[in-house]
Amino acid sequence: MTAKRFRFIATIIITLIFLLAWAFPIVWSVLNSLKTDQDVLAYPPKLIFQPTLEAYRDVLFGSGSILPNLISSFVISIGTTIITMLMAVPAAYALARLRFRGKKFVGFYVLATQMLPPVGIIIPYFLILRHIGWIDTYQGIILIYLSFSLPFAIWLLVSYFEDIPFEMEEAAYLDGANRMRTLWRIIIPQVRGGIAVTIVFVFLNTWNEFLFAVVLSGNTVRPVTVAMFNFVSVEQTLWAKLAAVSVLAMLPVVILGVIAQKNIVKGLTVGAVKGGGRR
Repeated sequence: MTAKRFRFIATIIITLIFLLAWAFPIVWSVLNSLKTDQDVLAYPPKLIFQPTLEAYRDVLFGSGSILPNLISSFVISIGTTIITMLMAVPAAYALARLRFRGKKFVGFYVLATQMLPPVGIIIPYFLILRHIGWIDTYQGIILIYLSFSLPFAIWLLVSYFEDIPFEMEEAAYLDGANRMRTLWRIIIPQVRGGIAVTIVFVFLNTWNEFLFAVVLSGNTVRPVTVAMFNFVSVEQTLWAKLAAVSVLAMLPVVILGVIAQKNIVKGLTVGAVKGGGRR
């Protein structure tokens, strides 16, 4: 066997191992969500069984329905995404185009916020929200989510704004357009792909977030990532229902990922890897 063929086979084997490691939890959740509780706990595990939607009916329409939790997750994720983009677009444009005192410090702050460990700031956030009475509220959770989604969105968008030639803005200024009109009519249409990428990432990060949600939510506002634990107790774990909730929670993320697949790949290669541009 030649060295080239050996490397090819080794690459295939390693890729398959990583693919199986990634796919196993998803396949496990889908299969167990279609089983009864008896089939889930059967030993040895049943590979051939009669599929049933009983677990989905229970978690959607039963006494422990997660529909309110799914609604909470959508409200929080969509609200955070909209507010984040309304603030991130002009902020990223300013960092990429304008010259002002403290610009380097602001840029460093935006990057540094991505390095803060969430477990180190969750207690101060909890104390602040409790003091103002915003624990277990949409506005409280969205406010905290903005603290990490906004810097991330700015950091990602700056790369796209830096890619736009200055000559396009100069031509708009010569035609009598002011800066805001230039941003809205000239620049934003050129970076709409980057904006789409950022929207996807912000939504996904917010939808999947757990640590802040479990501490800052309660009975009124309870995202689906936290509601999963309703099916886990000291006495027993309802594996079929837990798997069904996991599949339902993954479904919006999977659909959005498939729809925006090309933009996500572009965002990873351009927004996250690209170095600093013109200042």
